[in-house]
Amino acid sequence: MKSEQSSPAAYNYFLDQGYILVSKRPAIISAVLGSCVSVCIYDRKRKMGGMNHFQFPWAKDRHKATARYGNVAIRTLLQIMHDSGSKSKHLEAQIIGGAHNRDVSYRDIGRENLKAARDLLIKRGIAVTSEDTGGEKGRKVVFNTETNELAVVKVDRLRIGDWFPYENGR
Repeated sequence: MKSEQSSPAAYNYFLDQGYILVSKRPAIISAVLGSCVSVCIYDRKRKMGGMNHFQFPWAKDRHKATARYGNVAIRTLLQIMHDSGSKSKHLEAQIIGGAHNRDVSYRDIGRENLKAARDLLIKRGIAVTSEDTGGEKGRKVVFNTETNELAVVKVDRLRIGDWFPYENGR
């Protein structure tokens, strides 16, 4: 009888604002989003993916350009995927976030973030296969880089302590 070898266990990673993670080994990436947006990129052929988490749509000053800006975060995520061997024709994207709470800000930064994400992905020829965007509720997101599975929980209040790594010994 032949024994089946299971795939390596996925590791958990909480992605803060302004960060990007691409993993060749299985990973479960979590984030908490309000007006921020995360783009999950998955390589269908290589069965691997990555995710970013950005706050603002466009970095206009090159000297202040970090992954907190969508144009930098998306370009960098795609560049990391390409540098690791992915081809654009095998990539697909899921976009999450972009809520707007009128009690917090009159400016709908979430809508601006979503427009930047969509525009950049279209420009790069990356198919957007799924979106959970807009509205007034925040989101808790969990992305499996090996399977391209995405779970989204919409919430009235965002509590980062609900997510790994747990606070106060939880």
